[in-house]
Amino acid sequence: MDIELLDFAGPGGWPAAGCGCASCNRLRTAGVSHGPTRALIDGVPLEDCARVSVVGGHDVTGPDGGRALVSSGPGAKPEPGAGVAYDAVLLDLVGSPEHLGRLRRAEAVTSGTEVLAVHVDHRIRSVDELERRMAFWRRPAGGPHRTLLLGGARSGKSAEAELRLAACPDVTYVATGVVRADDPEWTARIEAHRLRRPAWWRTVETSDLGGVLGEAEGAVLVDGIGSWLAAVFDEEAAWDEPDRVQPRVDGLVDAWRSTRARVVAVSDEVGLSVVPATRSGRAFRDALGRLNQRLAAESEEAALVVAGRVAELP
Repeated sequence: MDIELLDFAGPGGWPAAGCGCASCNRLRTAGVSHGPTRALIDGVPLEDCARVSVVGGHDVTGPDGGRALVSSGPGAKPEPGAGVAYDAVLLDLVGSPEHLGRLRRAEAVTSGTEVLAVHVDHRIRSVDELERRMAFWRRPAGGPHRTLLLGGARSGKSAEAELRLAACPDVTYVATGVVRADDPEWTARIEAHRLRRPAWWRTVETSDLGGVLGEAEGAVLVDGIGSWLAAVFDEEAAWDEPDRVQPRVDGLVDAWRSTRARVVAVSDEVGLSVVPATRSGRAFRDALGRLNQRLAAESEEAALVVAGRVAELP
């Protein structure tokens, strides 16, 4: 199946008429505009190809017999035909990248399926940002591949980690933060993270992070390294004797280095915050800063997330 994407925006185009958002203004200032989605399949306009309506879109057969699953518009999540492995999918990846993961899980999308983003609009910052995300979503689900995402509180680092793995068919989410019955605000934060994740992701709550990395072969999201280290400080009674955590830290670095999984881990960037007032606080900050350096040195990718924007670290 040969697909030529002539344009890729939503029904109202991009920039949208009369819209003053930053995304639309950026394109307008550059003198660039994108029209509603149009495509040729084997040289024939998409709308002229044989098609069957499905929930959320169309199952399209091209002139050469190839099959494509096409989203009907922004927010639509087309349902695949039973037992069909598609030659191409044209999806609203800006709005629902996790739908690609669901299609892969159902084996409707395989390694041979061409994946295209359509109905793109001002829900995303720029075409460059779309291409950045598409590089993650087209990447094989397995590893080994390690990514460390650093950021401060409410920087968007967890959302970025989830975004990078959204299109994977299976993800093990390692929650290292302990739910505290006496802290409803912390419990609410953990629940908000859970509701944001695709329902088919598997959640593991553990401080045995090295064990998970040693056994996993698919995609793993670790949220996060800071809460893991805090748990280790508790378990090893190390707040007054921080050297007690060193064997556990060394074991994690070894597991990180040798894992076969595609891992994205979130950690707190502690070097930009105020100096802790207590000795134990300073010991924890120093231990986490050193651990971040060691994990970054063993990572194919590392990035700093600030105000929801991502700066890749060379």
